[in-house]
Amino acid sequence: MKAKTMVLSVVAGLFLTTGAFAQQSSKEAAMHKKAADLISQMTLDEKIGMMMNSTPGVERLGIKPYDWWNEALHGVARNGRATVFPEPIGLGATFDPELVKRIGDIVSDEGRAKFDKAREMENYSRFTGLTFWAPNVNIFRDPRWGRGMETYGEDPFLTGTLGTAYVKGIQGDDPFYLKAAACAKHFAVHSGPESVRHSFNAVPSMKDLYETYLPAFEKLVKDADVEVVMGAYNRVFGESASGSTFLLTNLLRETWGFDGHIVSDCGAVDDIYGGHHIAKDAAEASAIAIKAGLNLECGNSFRSLKTAIERGLLTEDDIDKALEPLLMTQLRLGILFNDPDCPYYGIPTSVIGSAEHYAVARQAAVESMVLLKNDNDLLPLRKDIQNVYVTGTAATDTYSMMGNYYGISDHYSTYLQGIVSKVSDGTNVNYKPAYTIVPTRDVNPGNYATAQAAQADYTIMFLGNNGTTEGEESDAISSPSIGDRLSIDLPDNQLSFFRKVVEMRGKNNHLIVVVTGGSPVNLQEIAAGADAVIMAWYPGQEGGDALAELLFGEKNFSGRLPITFPISTRALPAFSDYTMQGRTYKYMAGNTMYPFGYGLSYGSSQFGDLSVLTKKPKLGNPIEFEIPVTNTGNVERTETVQLYVSTPNAGQGAPFSQLKAFQRITLRPGETRTVRFTVTPDQMEEFARDGSTKLLKGNYKFTVGAAAPTHRSEELGVPLKSVSVKL
Repeated sequence: MKAKTMVLSVVAGLFLTTGAFAQQSSKEAAMHKKAADLISQMTLDEKIGMMMNSTPGVERLGIKPYDWWNEALHGVARNGRATVFPEPIGLGATFDPELVKRIGDIVSDEGRAKFDKAREMENYSRFTGLTFWAPNVNIFRDPRWGRGMETYGEDPFLTGTLGTAYVKGIQGDDPFYLKAAACAKHFAVHSGPESVRHSFNAVPSMKDLYETYLPAFEKLVKDADVEVVMGAYNRVFGESASGSTFLLTNLLRETWGFDGHIVSDCGAVDDIYGGHHIAKDAAEASAIAIKAGLNLECGNSFRSLKTAIERGLLTEDDIDKALEPLLMTQLRLGILFNDPDCPYYGIPTSVIGSAEHYAVARQAAVESMVLLKNDNDLLPLRKDIQNVYVTGTAATDTYSMMGNYYGISDHYSTYLQGIVSKVSDGTNVNYKPAYTIVPTRDVNPGNYATAQAAQADYTIMFLGNNGTTEGEESDAISSPSIGDRLSIDLPDNQLSFFRKVVEMRGKNNHLIVVVTGGSPVNLQEIAAGADAVIMAWYPGQEGGDALAELLFGEKNFSGRLPITFPISTRALPAFSDYTMQGRTYKYMAGNTMYPFGYGLSYGSSQFGDLSVLTKKPKLGNPIEFEIPVTNTGNVERTETVQLYVSTPNAGQGAPFSQLKAFQRITLRPGETRTVRFTVTPDQMEEFARDGSTKLLKGNYKFTVGAAAPTHRSEELGVPLKSVSVKL
């Protein structure tokens, strides 16, 4: 299926006699014939009805209604009870593909169980289906973007690796059938600003397009066989991304071999005429989209397809061609009709919110949180501390744990609950919210919360954002820029409270700051005034217990930043500028507070010398490396060992460095493990201005360490080991 179909068509004659392949090829051919037969029996109106997200079905052919729109960004969303995992930016911080795949598997298990129950109830409404419009593999290129929380971060390799894992988990491992259908979105070059997404024209360089914006999508198509791709709202090179021949036909289908279906973002076909003014009306816009390769519209413009045919803008054959991949998706899901061969029926509703699934959500929350500062090894805390003061709205606010596109659980562990569950019954614990997430007025410097927070033995202060201050267009009701942020500074009322606590701190006060949110925050002042700083993201339903396990040393921090935390947005290119120069660890020469890949753990690790195992490396051949990593502390710790490549023109038009491999390893105290990496020739290529790639003769620098190899990483004492190889 999908990219594999091209291979099937080429080699089917050679292997048709082999059992598994023959069965797969036969099934594929039979289902394509089934889809064609059904289309031949439909009227034009029935066909058009099947091409919008809310389909009425075709009762006379036994086809039930179906709404294609469902969400599962970090758990089944908007559809009642489900397990809620960390927001994807937090999953990015895990650097754990196996965990992300397991989460995808759980999501589709719960989705299947809920789908079967909804069908039993004859509930065909939105958010009951098995076509999940996730993951979001856009690149988080600018920290001001409100939807960056939905992504796995700023790096194409990490994004593609985790996105592939999630898709494989969701779709299952049957050679034909899908447990659920995953969707790579938003294709392509889409990452804000939210305020102009319906009219904006992204014009990246071809180098940035192929080096940064496309690789994750290509990987999901070729390596994960993703079933669905969603077009974006904006234009790319003047064409609507949801009606772009270049993106949807030339790249996606012809070059990459994608043969699933393509859906528009919701209302994006309307934008072709209403926002981008490419077409004069809905009929013309729909014709543009269909001819470009769109199959399914989320919206209502396709109601005008009959008018488009009457005007000669389309033929009914165009409609038939567009409809066939949609029927194939439903046949692969086994839901167009009840298909007894589909292996994914019968998953019981008892799996929804099961103890096993909650345990995985807890593990994910633990792995996602990033320890950014820990002066004098303040953490972990003893459970028998005498006095702890918890403050900040997020300590009791479940919304500050959920992110966006979230499901609803019947179990939430708030941060305050988690902390109280760990301390001794003899420990004095108090709490005051102190401020509101949305600024309403200045904080009185003499109020109870400030004084108590400043004088406690241990103060755990929660600062940051939630879904009211950052998110998608219209969702973040308190955002000054329709979901985006104008800067990465914390709200004034939070900073005011923090400053007053720091000013009034007693000599025995220890201040721990936990930051919530889905995007980077300016932490200069926080890091200067606090003893310990933790980035908790939006950790999902188990966030409170997960944080408490980390604070009190039951678990060790292992999260690593999937995005650079800049010092200020003032040094970044304009938000609407899609150039990568000056953005992300690959092209930022400075302005870095915390680098990509950075994070602390309890204890310490030592990286030995990086060795080249390949004898006489040659240009165009793989190169193998190894490095010993030792746990030099007295507690078990997980290290994310990261490999970066710097090509001959690094810093001279090419990235300073690029992540090409990583491994999570867990080491007992005193244990040494040798980590091996193989760098393939395609991972050493440079992108030219026209988007083509080439291998250059010259010096290549390979760096293995615990964060991206930047000057800031060196200042923070990050272990980094490098070796240069002349090729």
